[in-house]
Amino acid sequence: MGGKYEEEAVFAGEFTEENNQTVCVLDASTFVGYWILKKLLVNGYKVHAAVQKNGEKEIMKKIKDLERTEKERVVVYSVDVLNYRSIVDALKGCCGLFCCLDSPDGYDDVVVDLEVRGIINVMEACAQSDSIHKIVFSSSLTAAIWRENISTLKDVDETSWSSTDFCRKTKLWYALAKTLSEQAAWALAMDRMLDMVSINAGLVIGHGVSQLSPVPTLSYLQGAAEMFENGLLAVVDVEFLADVHVRAFADHSTCGRYFCFSRSVTTEEEAVKLAQSLSPLIPLPAKRYKWEANEVYGERLRTKKLSKLVEGTAATAC
Repeated sequence: MGGKYEEEAVFAGEFTEENNQTVCVLDASTFVGYWILKKLLVNGYKVHAAVQKNGEKEIMKKIKDLERTEKERVVVYSVDVLNYRSIVDALKGCCGLFCCLDSPDGYDDVVVDLEVRGIINVMEACAQSDSIHKIVFSSSLTAAIWRENISTLKDVDETSWSSTDFCRKTKLWYALAKTLSEQAAWALAMDRMLDMVSINAGLVIGHGVSQLSPVPTLSYLQGAAEMFENGLLAVVDVEFLADVHVRAFADHSTCGRYFCFSRSVTTEEEAVKLAQSLSPLIPLPAKRYKWEANEVYGERLRTKKLSKLVEGTAATAC
């Protein structure tokens, strides 16, 4: 992609027309969820901000402020994704769901299982809803890139899936959670005939990410050296990512999976700049670092669909 979708190239114009649509964001207390919430408000939606009790505290404060200032346009719901009834309550009266779960406490084999169980509850609640007509599922590029002999793979696109056996063997828990959760969501969406699209995001960056989303950021970066050396490390600005989610919901022709990243990280200089932007989460190299010896890695991530969505003409083939 090589910078084709730079952060500045956010969709031309906002969906500012007033509408009476009410949608739900679960979990709105995640970094991505909070940005989706803000974009939805800009675009005229009413939002049920569904939050879990272990949500990021600073984001929770911002959501409470929005609830006060936006009054009837934002309603906050306390949700436990392992409690089916709490999900049903949050979805009541909503025509769409933006599902973006992330564990603020990190990932292990237990958390992986809990997240998958939570996704199953969410999808079942959508299936039983009389009002939900579309789901935008926030996933990750890590659900597509990991498997044995990663260096010998061809280009990775929306048809690719990470190997769950490989992720378990190498303890890539975040990638395993995102792979199994998305697969469970797709299985239920097809079985229950739910209209769903998934947005498979690169490493999310943006103002405040190191403070507001430290654990998910570090979880994504497990295996970062291998991603970088194999041309599979890509980043996406959170504002651009939120725009993509809203556009995917609003465009009735969207379908299937969408890889979403602003640029690939393919040089050592770009990698160091990324580390600098994530400081102090990522250790920085010594100041004597020289760029003259830069090694450039091939870019292997491909997206066949995002460009058409960004341009306002969604792909017709899923």
